[in-house]
Amino acid sequence: MTYQDTIVALATPSGAGAIAVIRISGNQALAIAASVFQSVSGKNLEKQKTHTVHLGHIMDGTKILDQVLVTLFKGSNSYTGEPTVEISCHGSAFIQQQIIQLLLRKGCRIAQAGEFTLRAFLNGKLDLSQAEAVADLIASDNEASHQIAMQQMRGGFSNEIAQLRTELLNFASLIELELDFAEEDVEFADRSQFSDLVNRIELVLKRLIDSFAVGNVIKNGIPVAIVGEPNVGKSTLLNALLNEERAIVSDIAGTTRDTIEDELVINGIGFRFIDTAGIRETKDVVESIGIQKTFEKIEQAQVVLYLFESVKFQVSGPEYINEIEKVKNKYPLKTLLVVINKVDLLSEIEISNIRNLLETINVPLETISAKEKTGIERLKNTLLSFVNTGVLRNNETIVTNSRHYDSLLKALEAIQKVQWGLQSGLSADLMALDIKEALFEFGTITGQVTNDELLGNIFANFCIGK
Repeated sequence: MTYQDTIVALATPSGAGAIAVIRISGNQALAIAASVFQSVSGKNLEKQKTHTVHLGHIMDGTKILDQVLVTLFKGSNSYTGEPTVEISCHGSAFIQQQIIQLLLRKGCRIAQAGEFTLRAFLNGKLDLSQAEAVADLIASDNEASHQIAMQQMRGGFSNEIAQLRTELLNFASLIELELDFAEEDVEFADRSQFSDLVNRIELVLKRLIDSFAVGNVIKNGIPVAIVGEPNVGKSTLLNALLNEERAIVSDIAGTTRDTIEDELVINGIGFRFIDTAGIRETKDVVESIGIQKTFEKIEQAQVVLYLFESVKFQVSGPEYINEIEKVKNKYPLKTLLVVINKVDLLSEIEISNIRNLLETINVPLETISAKEKTGIERLKNTLLSFVNTGVLRNNETIVTNSRHYDSLLKALEAIQKVQWGLQSGLSADLMALDIKEALFEFGTITGQVTNDELLGNIFANFCIGK
């Protein structure tokens, strides 16, 4: 495979539709397109201006395959930075394949996954983090993930990293210059200014690293496990949250034998709710497997909604408090929220007593009636409060990519070594090694430093045609 040849792929989803777009990119894109295109006005396609659209037919010899619109992007004025042609044809799967097979016979080859965006990176139209944001943008399924992907694609994250790298590179050059004049024992890099820069870089890196917790949640959604005894209303709660009959609801205890999952977007943030089998002692083999899966789902969840039936909690409060404490101690890093169902059966004083009881173990409480759908909106708002959406409102840079996160951690480690070196009066040659390490990690994020294996891993996750 070479990046000098001309590639073709379907840019729209496969299958039948109103229209389909077939994209060709490469130095021979215009010549190959012109060889199969017959304009209705007799124009020579290769002589037309860039960013123009032309009506005509795709011809296989004397046979008309389809009437199409052809859009031209000449020179480097395209997404890929090389001559590109987009053919808008009718959305028949048969027509799509006939045109693509014709273009292959004329000298194109099928594009690899993400190859159009890879070429955009190689031709300097996007840096690597912007290219990765293209995949995130395509995969975004809520407002928050879309907003973050758009910001990264516009270069918000890249610009922040590039600025830090440039400033550090300037000081690195002065440090290297000092090594050339080691015998004269001179300092070209002002140590106080260098220390200020290193401290500032450390603060920025820590902020970006901390943002990954929010970014990962926004990108992948928050898994929420709904747990509790059988027949307390877990499936009814799931249905109320989703506003549809997703789970089977029955008066028979142990109806849910397996986990049921579905997603809900609340104010732009995705939540993945997991309705689990009821936790209780049982001799039923199938139900036992379901209960085991419940604990597996708690392990995977970020938030645990521990659901109780109101009257039972009123009677057995101290026993339930012990159970809640066990879950809290077993999963100390998870957000635990107690939800009391059928709250309409309790008085305000009884609810207040339960709340006071939970305050002794520092666990928050929400009260609902899943059947009547009261308290559901309040519960959603509580779930939303677990996410730091302030960084979104303030349009701050948020890291969502685990590769970037890993590079930032390594860069921070190198910067902290430089910081220690400055404080300890370390020699310039030793500090230069740590500075180079930090610069290397910055470069891997934006693509100044890369290799074929890294690019292969990144673009293999793209869809073909992008």
